[in-house]
Amino acid sequence: MPSTAAAVALRAAPVTHIRPQQGWAAPDLPELWRYRELLVFLVWRDIAVRYKQTVIGAAWAIVQPVCTMVVFTVIFGGFAKLPSDGVPYPVFVYAALLPWTLFAGAVTASSQSLVSHANLLTKVYFPRLFIPAASTGVAVVDFALALLVYAGLMAWYGVVLTPAVLLVPILVLLTAVTALGVGLLFASVTVVYRDFRIVVPFVVQMGLFLSPVVYTLSTVPERFRWLAMLNPMTGIIEGFRSALYGKPLAWGLLGVSTVLAVLLLLVGVLNFRRSERRFADVV
Repeated sequence: MPSTAAAVALRAAPVTHIRPQQGWAAPDLPELWRYRELLVFLVWRDIAVRYKQTVIGAAWAIVQPVCTMVVFTVIFGGFAKLPSDGVPYPVFVYAALLPWTLFAGAVTASSQSLVSHANLLTKVYFPRLFIPAASTGVAVVDFALALLVYAGLMAWYGVVLTPAVLLVPILVLLTAVTALGVGLLFASVTVVYRDFRIVVPFVVQMGLFLSPVVYTLSTVPERFRWLAMLNPMTGIIEGFRSALYGKPLAWGLLGVSTVLAVLLLLVGVLNFRRSERRFADVV
């Protein structure tokens, strides 16, 4: 009798059918909000997995930009004598490495996130957007740790903050939006073509030198400057320099980067939503 009652109750229970989305579709915002706690959990889990069984743990988030800053200071600040907006070169280059490291880490991890979470992707339903979004969230946490080093650099070199520092949260959001848009595009392609697991880190490495990280935008020849402005990270990096050591803010350049960031996110989300129905079959 209990088994019969259970069978009757099971038949009476509501049944939810989850069908793949066809064609272009906007993200289901109510659904994303219902699963918001899962996104927090995925970010926390990715952080725990990333630094598990490491000797210095989360300090690795600081080691990478600091070592890069030291190398760039010796080569480009010491040997090449590149201009640095009138501030010490370590301050100049680290202010650019902060957003670039956030962008590069988020794009690289997001692009590989679906393949890395293949078991999770094929066993249970949840908004797939959360997988690359969680990778971007981890990069933001690493950024917060690396920002502490910049505070030490400013104190060491006697650099004074200006009211423009209030722009930092907006610039961080803009960097995360840009990285998520690019990461979503690469993630949906990497599921099908695994070559992109090799291509993406290479492209990101090239992007470091195509962005004004070790040099200022003013050193780019004027006839090529419009090309540099089409790089969404150009306005963001210059914006960080304005916010962190008082360089005059180029609002027009920042506006171009903002428009590009929003466009990249829209294209990335729409393409991801259009492709996600195939992920479980091909991953």
